[in-house]
Amino acid sequence: MTSTPDRHVLGVGLPWVLWVPAVAGFGLILLPVLGMVLRADLVRLPELVTSDAALSALRLSLETAAWATALCLLLGGPLAAVLARSRSSLVRLARPVVLLPLVLPPVVGGLALLYTLGRAGLAGRLLELWFGVTVPFTTAAVVLAQTFVSLPFLVVSLEGALRTAGERYEEVAATLGAAPFTVFRRVTLPLVLPGLGSGLVLAFARALGEFGATVSFAGSLAGTTRTLPLLVYQEREVDTDGAIALSLVLVVVAVLVIAVARPRAAEGLR
Repeated sequence: MTSTPDRHVLGVGLPWVLWVPAVAGFGLILLPVLGMVLRADLVRLPELVTSDAALSALRLSLETAAWATALCLLLGGPLAAVLARSRSSLVRLARPVVLLPLVLPPVVGGLALLYTLGRAGLAGRLLELWFGVTVPFTTAAVVLAQTFVSLPFLVVSLEGALRTAGERYEEVAATLGAAPFTVFRRVTLPLVLPGLGSGLVLAFARALGEFGATVSFAGSLAGTTRTLPLLVYQEREVDTDGAIALSLVLVVVAVLVIAVARPRAAEGLR
């Protein structure tokens, strides 16, 4: 009896011509990081990364990125579902607006937030008049800036997962009498869980490295809005070794987040 070769064992070979640009692309990402490692002052590295300013900025970055990711989930999850499932022409027109932060310079996004939620902006004026709340140059402004630039990453990942999953299983559950929320909770959500996890990881990593929108909307106040990317920029002007050390901290944290969390998210329910 002949056996069919296992496609997972044999695989399909890649054309050799793809390896050249692939290696070049990998080198374009890896070599600058290696150059920064070689330039780092390894003797002073522990001192630089454990200073009060560095630890405060790192803690603020992690906290605000976590809050921004939670906001992305709260707002971006339903938004992705609407974009993937709605047949409305208005929703199709809204999709480019949702993806705008992907191509918009972050500093422009920060200015847009400032002129909307600042004291001169309509929403900001109302917030201050009615509730006495001022958003710019606060920790909340950091979270909003990070959410603004990170939200499309979650929406794109989750919308793609929703479109790939299709609607067949949902339709079967609906014909069996399941309510819409039950269908979403018991059928749709498990199907898109890997895409949702991947989107959350990407959103967190993007929020962690956010600079332009934050400095425009929240400023750089120690202990309040000065996240690690802002501290790196400040140290670059006065202490190159300190800026490199803090940059390496960001690189390590980002690599850990992506390497540890994303494979688990991609595995999902497999």
